[in-house]
Amino acid sequence: MRFVWAIIAFVLATLMIGAGVAQRTILEAPTTETAEITTDGSAPYVLIDGSVLDSHPGSQTLRIQGDGQVFAAYARTQDVSAWLAPTTYEHITLNGEGEPVSKTVDASVTPEGDSPTASPAGSDLWLDEFQQEGSLATTLRLPADMSVLVASDGSSPAPGTMSVSWPTGATTPWAGPLLAGGILVALIGLALYILALRHVRRSRGPRRKGLPVTATQPIDLSAGDEAKGVIAASPARRRLTAGRRPLIAVSTVLAGGLAFTGCSPEAWPDLQPESTPTPSASVIVPEGQGAPAVTQTQAERILGRISEQVAAADESNDAKAAAVRLTGPALVERETNYRLRKELPKAEPLPAIPSGDMTAFLPQAKDDWPRMFLAVVEDADGAGTMMTATQENPWAEYKVAYVSSLRADASMNLAAKYVGAVAVEPNSPFLLMPPKDLAAAYADLLDKGAKSEFAGMFDEKTDTFRTLVAKNRATLLKNFNETGEKTGRVSFKAEPGPSDPLSLVTLDSGAIVAVTVTENETIVPTDKDAVIKLGDNVVVKALSGVSQSSTGFRTQYTDQLYFFVPAQGSNEKIQLLASRSNVLDAKVVKKSE
Repeated sequence: MRFVWAIIAFVLATLMIGAGVAQRTILEAPTTETAEITTDGSAPYVLIDGSVLDSHPGSQTLRIQGDGQVFAAYARTQDVSAWLAPTTYEHITLNGEGEPVSKTVDASVTPEGDSPTASPAGSDLWLDEFQQEGSLATTLRLPADMSVLVASDGSSPAPGTMSVSWPTGATTPWAGPLLAGGILVALIGLALYILALRHVRRSRGPRRKGLPVTATQPIDLSAGDEAKGVIAASPARRRLTAGRRPLIAVSTVLAGGLAFTGCSPEAWPDLQPESTPTPSASVIVPEGQGAPAVTQTQAERILGRISEQVAAADESNDAKAAAVRLTGPALVERETNYRLRKELPKAEPLPAIPSGDMTAFLPQAKDDWPRMFLAVVEDADGAGTMMTATQENPWAEYKVAYVSSLRADASMNLAAKYVGAVAVEPNSPFLLMPPKDLAAAYADLLDKGAKSEFAGMFDEKTDTFRTLVAKNRATLLKNFNETGEKTGRVSFKAEPGPSDPLSLVTLDSGAIVAVTVTENETIVPTDKDAVIKLGDNVVVKALSGVSQSSTGFRTQYTDQLYFFVPAQGSNEKIQLLASRSNVLDAKVVKKSE
C-alpha cells in the first residue's frame, strides 16, 4: 500500500509543479503594454503630451531610438509649450480610440534675433533631462499635467521612433505555492517509497537452505540457468534497475520545481492587509492660483548652476559673465567688487553664492512670466543666506537679484513648497505698508532714528542692522572731527535704491519683501582753502581715481534688505529678516552740488 501512496504523491507533485511552471510560462499574461510612437522626423522637437503618458496606470518606460545624440526632458506641459512657442514641433496626443497620434504645431511667437530654442540642454525649466548617444531609455512616473520633450540637438530633426510602456499589473499568485507544494509532496512521496522498500525487504525473512545433494548425483555443468543448484543473476539486475527508475523520476520533478522556486513576488499571493491611509492636514489652494514656479529639487539645481557660473566670474573678475546669472543689486555689488579687485590686488572677493540643501524655500505660484522663488541656504560657516531668483521669460535663465545674510533668530511662516505663494502688488493696501514705500520709510528711519515718523512701525529689538549703521556713522563722524571739524563737514543721507521690491505672501497674510536702500556718505570742505585728503582710504581712492579733492567725496553703499511686513490691522511690527551692505561707488563731489 505504501507503493500506491508513493505513486499517488509523485503524480500529484508532477501535476502541481507542472501547473506552477505553466503559470510562469505559457499561461502567463503580458507584464507590460506598449504604445509605439512614430513621426515623419522633420521637426526639431517632439512633445509627448502628459495625456499619453498618463493613459495607463503605473510608471512609464520611455524608449527613444535615434541616429545621433538623443535628448529628453520633462516639465509642466504649459512650460514646455511656452518654451516651444518660437519653433515648429510635433505634438503627440491621443485620438478618440486612445491611440497616440502626431500633429504639427506651427510657431506662435516670432523671436528677435537667434531662436531661443536653438539648444534644449541646460534650461532651467526642465525638472530633469537626459542625453545619450544613439538611443535612450528611462523610467518615469509623470502626472497628466507634465510632458516630455524629445530632440536631438535642437536644430537637426528629432528622433522619429519612440515607444512608451506601462506595467499591466499581471501576476501569478499561485505559481509559487504550487511549485513549493509540489516539491513538498514529491519529497513525501520519496519518503513513502523508501519506507515501502524497507518494508518489503524486511518481510522476506531468512532464506531456506537448498535440499542436500547426494555425493553420487552428477551435476550437468552444461545445463542452463534453470538447472538445479544454479542461481541466475539477471533477476537481481532487473530488480536493481527497477529500483532506480522512480528515483530518476523524482529527481527530475524536483529539479524542474527548484528551477522556478526563485520566483519574483508576483508569483506569490499578497497576504498583507490593505493599509488604511491616514488623513493628513489639508492645504487649501486659493482659487485661480497658479502652480509653483519650480520644485525644491529644481531650485537647488538652479542655484548650483548659478553658484558655479558666478564663482567662475569671480575668479576672472568678469562682470559680463556674472550678468548671466545675477541681476539687480546682486549684480551691482559684484561689478563694484570687480573694479576694486582690479585696482587693489589684496581686496577681498564677495562671499560666493551658496548652493546645497535649502533650509527654507518658497516658490512663486504663477503660470506665466516673470517668475521668482525665495530660498535660504546655509553657507560653509553655517550662516543662512537668503536669496531671491527671478526668471524673465521661458527662454531666460534664473538670475539671483537679492542676496542677504539671514538673522540668526529670524522666523518665517511660509506656505508649503508644493503650493507656493503669490506675489504682492507694489501698492498693495492689504499690508501694514505697501512694498513700494518700504525702502523710503526705512531710509528715513536710518537717518532720523527714533524721530522718524515710521519708527513706531518697525521692530527695533530685532533690527541689528539699524544699530550697526548708527554705530558706523558715529565712528566716522568722530574720527573726522578729530582733525577736520573746523574745515569740513560730514553728512549722511539714505534713500530708496533703484531696484523694484520683490515680495511673496506668507501664511499669516503678511509678506516677505526684499528692497534696496542706498546710503550716501558725503564729506565736503567748509573752508574754501581746505582740501579733503583720503589718506589711507584705498577703497575711495580706487573708485574715485584721485587721492584728494577741493570739493569733497561722496561714497555710496547699497543695502539689500528683507523684511516681514504684517497684514493691515495686525498688532505686529515690521521686522528685519536679513541684511547685507557693500560699497557701491565713490565719486568726487561736483561744485554745483
